[in-house]
Amino acid sequence: MLAEMHHAGSISKGPTDRAAARPMGMGAGLSGERATAVAAQEAAERALSELGLSLGATPITIEQRGGGNRREDDGSSPASASSRSGGSAGGTGDVDLAIVAISPHHVPSVGEALDAIGRVLSPKNIMLVSAEAVLGGFLELEGVPGISVMAASLPGVGIHAFSSDDLPLTLGVDEEADAKGDLAEIAEAAGITGQHRCTILAADPFSVPITGILPVLSRARSLCSPEGAGRSGGTSGQDDVTRRGPIVGGVASAAMRSGGNVLAVNGKVRRQGLVGVSLSGPIRADAVVSQGCRAIGPNMIVTSAKQNIILSLGGRPALTVIREQIEQLPEEHRQLLSRGLMLGRVVDEYRDRFGPGDYLIRAVTKVSPEDNAIMVADQFRVGQTVRLHLRDAQTAERDLAMLMDMQALDQRPVGGLLITCNGRGTRLFSKPNHDVTAIQRAFFDTSGPEQDQAGEQRAKGGKIIRPVMGFPLSGYFAAGEIGPVGDGVFLHGHTACAVLFRRV
Repeated sequence: MLAEMHHAGSISKGPTDRAAARPMGMGAGLSGERATAVAAQEAAERALSELGLSLGATPITIEQRGGGNRREDDGSSPASASSRSGGSAGGTGDVDLAIVAISPHHVPSVGEALDAIGRVLSPKNIMLVSAEAVLGGFLELEGVPGISVMAASLPGVGIHAFSSDDLPLTLGVDEEADAKGDLAEIAEAAGITGQHRCTILAADPFSVPITGILPVLSRARSLCSPEGAGRSGGTSGQDDVTRRGPIVGGVASAAMRSGGNVLAVNGKVRRQGLVGVSLSGPIRADAVVSQGCRAIGPNMIVTSAKQNIILSLGGRPALTVIREQIEQLPEEHRQLLSRGLMLGRVVDEYRDRFGPGDYLIRAVTKVSPEDNAIMVADQFRVGQTVRLHLRDAQTAERDLAMLMDMQALDQRPVGGLLITCNGRGTRLFSKPNHDVTAIQRAFFDTSGPEQDQAGEQRAKGGKIIRPVMGFPLSGYFAAGEIGPVGDGVFLHGHTACAVLFRRV
């Protein structure tokens, strides 16, 4: 089955007569504590069933008997039809793209997962990433085995799958070479051409200089037309203006050692590097980036800096200024310092005023009393505007809810992908399933899933999960989240990055 898939770097595009006749649709599937092949099959079947529903087909019925799952049909269900017809969702649409996330438990048998998903979906393109935890529907499966699958029927949409093998070897490593490099060549290799609408990335943290690669890919987007690319929402939604196609994604989080993560694109499994999929043509991709921080104190101007070291703010020693601002905080805000102190850097200095969505949040990593300076996880230059920030669950909750309220004013998504930080979830919030619920709630009543108290337990038992009400949503917990702030593309931390796909 794997041998039948396209190789990385391939592109499937061009609306054939058959493609033009079928509708766009997506389906998400999630399966919990089961053996790899069984969990992968269940998640794929669940995704296929939901895809069939979105295309107007009859849903699949899956019954659980004797501790296992058995399909109760006479061979005429959508899944059975798909097995015979090569991935047809309900007989009405092909699976053009599958996006898969697997928990660490399934990494040793990733081949089994890909084979099982291939048998059910026969996707023309498939991308896989390993993560600490996976999510889908209304559930975030933290600390337990899980596989999440998104299946998409995208008629007429160009789909370009690629990997780090297709990009220059020096990309992100040699700044001088990147500056002199051929942007058009890089853009073509990554599928960021023509009517580019979205790029989804997954990277290994130990072998890819992702913070160096992202600025180059962002510059490559300048070669594309922004018309119809979608809308980008920063931490407060920013201006709801048409922007270039977003670049989103995450850093694999299944392992804390080199070679422990796994990535795959179109049949080729790899333990290092980067994989990605770019979409172009008749589809909207709207990015939501929730950094979840509250601003404190006034805006300040960097008046002396050297790389990641800020020496002075507003003409005064940086550490002195920071200490004064902290001393002025109320007690409840001081308690939040246990989660660390953040510094927000304004991305677009040409704006008249700055709101929450205008800052790129970075951690203050160290102070230097000898130099009266601070060190931050970013590069700074003289003249930039910065502001102190604090991170807490209440602000993170309010921030994501506000962003999704803005999205609720738009049409219902066909599907969505959520990449959230592995520092969020129950590590940040008092209740599980926070981020998926916040995103779903913007479009549907969540009373059904909340009443279904046994839902998570059924997921752990291997039952295919079906949200009572919701739109197809899948994703994973990452060790770094990729998403836009302003017109730039950045690697974030403690952030929820989502991309919502809509019809044009």
